[in-house]
Amino acid sequence: MGNPSRPVLWRDCVVGLAVFGLYLAVDALHSPARRERADRNAHWLYDIEKWLGIDVERSLNRWLESRDLLATLANYEYAFTYIISAFALLFWLYFRRRAEYARARDSFLLLNVAAIACFAVFPVTPPRLLPELGFTDTVVAGHTWGSWGSSMVSGANQLAAVPSLHVGWALWVSVVLARVAGGWIVQLISAVHVGVTAYVIVATANHFILDAVIAAVFVLVSVRVVDYWYARPPVVPPADAFFLHIEKSGIPQQVGGMVVFRPREDGGPTLAEVRDLVRGELRQLPRFRQRLEQPGRWRRARWVDSDVDWDWHVTEHLVSTLPDGEGGRGPDPIDAVTGRVDGISRVVTELAGQPLPKDRPLWRLVLVRDPADGAIGVVLLLHHVVADGIGTVVQALRLLRPTIELPVADHTPPGRLTTAAGIATGLAQLAVDAQPSGRLPADCVRRVFTVCGLDLETVRAVARSHQARVTDVLLAVTVTVLQRSPGDLNELLRGTMRVAVPLMVRDPSSGAEGNSTAAVMMDVPLDAPSPARLLDDIRARSDRLHSGTRALASHFVMSQVLRLFPEPLVGVFARSVYGGRFFHTIVSNMAGPEISMTFSNMPITQVFPILPAAPGVPLVAGVLSWNGELGIGLSVDPALLDATAVAAQLPGVLAELADTPIVADKHP
Repeated sequence: MGNPSRPVLWRDCVVGLAVFGLYLAVDALHSPARRERADRNAHWLYDIEKWLGIDVERSLNRWLESRDLLATLANYEYAFTYIISAFALLFWLYFRRRAEYARARDSFLLLNVAAIACFAVFPVTPPRLLPELGFTDTVVAGHTWGSWGSSMVSGANQLAAVPSLHVGWALWVSVVLARVAGGWIVQLISAVHVGVTAYVIVATANHFILDAVIAAVFVLVSVRVVDYWYARPPVVPPADAFFLHIEKSGIPQQVGGMVVFRPREDGGPTLAEVRDLVRGELRQLPRFRQRLEQPGRWRRARWVDSDVDWDWHVTEHLVSTLPDGEGGRGPDPIDAVTGRVDGISRVVTELAGQPLPKDRPLWRLVLVRDPADGAIGVVLLLHHVVADGIGTVVQALRLLRPTIELPVADHTPPGRLTTAAGIATGLAQLAVDAQPSGRLPADCVRRVFTVCGLDLETVRAVARSHQARVTDVLLAVTVTVLQRSPGDLNELLRGTMRVAVPLMVRDPSSGAEGNSTAAVMMDVPLDAPSPARLLDDIRARSDRLHSGTRALASHFVMSQVLRLFPEPLVGVFARSVYGGRFFHTIVSNMAGPEISMTFSNMPITQVFPILPAAPGVPLVAGVLSWNGELGIGLSVDPALLDATAVAAQLPGVLAELADTPIVADKHP
């Protein structure tokens, strides 16, 4: 069972054949003792019917046997219509009503498996095979071609009268149609089919009345069980729960964004206006209305519905005056007209350092006002279990105007064999990737948030001139700044820094919730003589980022392999591979909208992403392109790096790259 978004037809056909094989296996249990037991069960059912006064089978059978044409039509109806209707419905749902297909398929499978189990433990002989009861076998009498009981299918299970799958399938079709097709004509035809089938199975002496009644119970139970299964709160997959386990290291795992606005004459939106805006979009933000339910150490957490505490989830914060140096005051990427943002950055440092409580939906939105600098901003934080960086951007866009969707590259996914080969190759590559020789201290869990802005067109121009990618330029700029930072970073890392570069592997048809990224590692030297030489080196090394094999393998492990692990082992795996033992910094480049947008009628000046740190990793750089600008949000370990200095040097290194002349024949 489950709720797949794109069911695979051939896989469902294989499952169907397996169920039919189970039916044949039960039929193979036939023996004289089993026949004797089935006869006794049939007589017992018939006695109950006589006691209830519903034993109308013989009268219906006698009426039908004297009418040859009707008897033949009844035999064919008994043989074919229930099969045709059931499989026609399944194929129609698959091709025309994909959203309803999976639930219908699962209830149909459960109905059949339950019926086969009943055949195995409670065999019942049909009335036509009990001559002492005086029934006429209309199939044998009419020599009906292809019908059950005829010579063509004489090997069919003769002791499978309870429940009547003919009625069961016909009734199941009617129930499913009642859910997905509201037209009264369809409902009437389906109801007539159920009624005719119920009459036919009795009049042809293939079933007792109680066989049909029991079949109805089986249909009811199957549909209800599957409905209950689908109504269960969704499980938190290991790829998302991964970050719940990481948080146990002491570093909160929150993603989000810091949005800065131009000051408005009326002082900007009120808290009530912001709450109304968020409240109006809650239907489109399912995780904003759910909290985690963690039933036990060994069981997966689930998302359950929860109320929004507006006094906690959407609040207003007035920036207090702090001495310079406390809270990691960063450079001023916003010009004098639009206001300063260092006060808002200090608020982010404070908020991102506080774990989100698990007894409520895992998000919060804070309207920040800085009277000293005249800045107004909004800070949105979600727990990483809710979404990755791009997923957070997609959900945040619901609160902005105009409403847009991020463009997704239209590409044809590789075939199954190509994907399998890529995963196998990537797993082999990951297996031989050695741990970095250097390692940084991991005793500090505090992180300071600061921001920096870069001109997107300048970054693109540098990338073009070096025949590199934008991500390559960002890596070169970031690593150069770290290389020039005072302290013993270079010595600790033994001359090489390993950078984790998250790559998006989100399916274009998937929702914004959940984590759909794969991290690929790149070893970058710390002894490059210039940023340009470092960029050239990174450009040569970055092919591994885009070959796809490591990303495929990483995503496969996170999304599929971890599902086989019990929850405690997922935690052990997460804390073992995510942190300073395997990489030293994270640089994540994300694409945002290319148009100007507003929040509560306030034009947005700049957006800076907020990404959580990993244990033992001194710097996480989240980069988001937004309307021609690159907003960089830095999470910095103050024990190893000066947040202000790191952010201040980034624009200067980019300027060095932009001013570096390129030798014409350097890249043939």
